[in-house]
Amino acid sequence: MVKEHQSLLGVRALCDALGLPRSAFYRSGHSSVSPQRKPSYRRLPDILEKEVWNILNSERFCDLAPAEVFAVLLDEGTYLCSERTMYRVLKRNGDMVARRQRTPCCYKRPELLATAPNQVWTWDITKLKGPAKWTYFYLYTILDIFSRYIVGWLLAGKESADLANDLIAESCLKQEIVPGTLMLHSDCGATMKSRAVGHMLADLGITKSLSRPHVSNDNPFVESSYKTMKYRPDFPDRFDSYSAALEFCGSFFDWYNNHHRHSGIGMLTPSVVHYREADNILCARQKTLIKAFNDHPERFVKGIPAVAQVPKEVWINKPGMQKQEQTPSLIENTILSHSC
Repeated sequence: MVKEHQSLLGVRALCDALGLPRSAFYRSGHSSVSPQRKPSYRRLPDILEKEVWNILNSERFCDLAPAEVFAVLLDEGTYLCSERTMYRVLKRNGDMVARRQRTPCCYKRPELLATAPNQVWTWDITKLKGPAKWTYFYLYTILDIFSRYIVGWLLAGKESADLANDLIAESCLKQEIVPGTLMLHSDCGATMKSRAVGHMLADLGITKSLSRPHVSNDNPFVESSYKTMKYRPDFPDRFDSYSAALEFCGSFFDWYNNHHRHSGIGMLTPSVVHYREADNILCARQKTLIKAFNDHPERFVKGIPAVAQVPKEVWINKPGMQKQEQTPSLIENTILSHSC
């Protein structure tokens, strides 16, 4: 129908009648005759363009960018075309891709399971602001993912693989870790990937696991403990001295391990779960609820309530729990509705 009116009235008259600019008409694709640009008289002849394409894809230049090829040829006293024309030649021949670059590594998604304490530990280093600008204290923390228990921590003035080795070895000694039974997970920081740490873990019989680069969800438990610490009402903006930071960290980790009721482990403290005292406490809680039900059954419309239990297994990236695709945005939905 549009083409019939176009043949009778012409594009200008038709656009004036509809109140549309001609550019919108041509972009819409309804025009049977699209304006074509005349080839520039400055364009390379086909023979010379073929020669440029062959040179760019030769064994000598196939791994170089056009800017480098242009510079090398100039140094040799040769000028074929401009650098921009080289890009045009590559684009016209479908070669505008990365030129012989190494294929990026496909990092494996870590999937770690703990069904009891001292099976999977995770560790990280965070910075605490010091008394002056650009001064920091470095807090090393090792956490058991099943019990959320902080098995070791260290505050230092620098980030060092040797300090990390000392902390890991001391924590394993305190927890009486048997070689071959523990996996230690961390992010991809320089200290975590260092050879010194890797050799020490091999000597202790500990399996090493690393997060994917730039994926914070691969190390969630220790990150959560840092958030708990830094969102405490008594956490200062800066620490006046090393001793002040050390005192705060000691007080915090004592509270976290022995007094903090953690929602991820049935509102028990990490020390209770780590040292396998949870069953007695949960049994006592259940007896209290049963007594309350017997005293006032009318208050419990769903029957005897059950206490929250400690999870039987704890995962880092449980299989089958991949992130779902995001739903289309509002703009995408609008476009789809109009196109239907």
